[in-house]
Amino acid sequence: MKVAIHQGPFADLARVAAETDADLVVTAEMSTTGYHIGARTHELAEPADGPTAARMSALARETGVALAYGYPESDGEHVHNSVQLVDAAGRRLANYRKTHLFGDLDKAWFTPGDEAVVQADLGGVRIGLLICYDVEFPELVRAHALAGTELLVVPTALMHPYELVADTLVPARAYESQLFVAYANRCDTEQELTYCGRSCVVAPTGAVLARAGAGPELIAADVTRDVLLASRTENTHLADRRPELYRGTTA
Repeated sequence: MKVAIHQGPFADLARVAAETDADLVVTAEMSTTGYHIGARTHELAEPADGPTAARMSALARETGVALAYGYPESDGEHVHNSVQLVDAAGRRLANYRKTHLFGDLDKAWFTPGDEAVVQADLGGVRIGLLICYDVEFPELVRAHALAGTELLVVPTALMHPYELVADTLVPARAYESQLFVAYANRCDTEQELTYCGRSCVVAPTGAVLARAGAGPELIAADVTRDVLLASRTENTHLADRRPELYRGTTA
């Protein structure tokens, strides 16, 4: 599978999807509406099967490219910070609600999700979904690895001065839990926030296969099971775990 990250305006996604040779294109956190938009978060929120989902499904069918996109999801009186995965035939495969809310920006407008591991099979690859701050919790990424996730897709809205997360922490997560990570950031400005870009695709070896800069960019890399199995054979973190020693450490 070739996975691409669209680090740029959501308005350009249709063109990007039409021109890319990738199998999956990933966009940033809340890419359909903007992230730091205050009360408009609730005004623009839609159900998982709402009009935006219909448009994204149509785009996937038209271009033959699977899509993962961030959006505000309404569910009754609750609004979640969500990411939805749509396959190349336009079928909605998975929807994940951000479980770890970041600061006042998230907590003021969103209800946290309560399902830690959401997965789907796409092109023979087991894909897991997280959002932004979620990936900063090693327990959550490890839960994905133990549940069989091979490619962890992480839309994000990482802002300056937290480049450390994209540059250091994300490769560490890929290595310690032995999976691929596609970390898709923004590169624009909203109010006082400047998003730092630096989207990346990281191999389970910790090697950065593709890295964006600070501006609009499309990056892509191949995700293969052969590389994953070879890395897990060489780097035996998962096999060498001793869970009996860890009881109580996650409470």
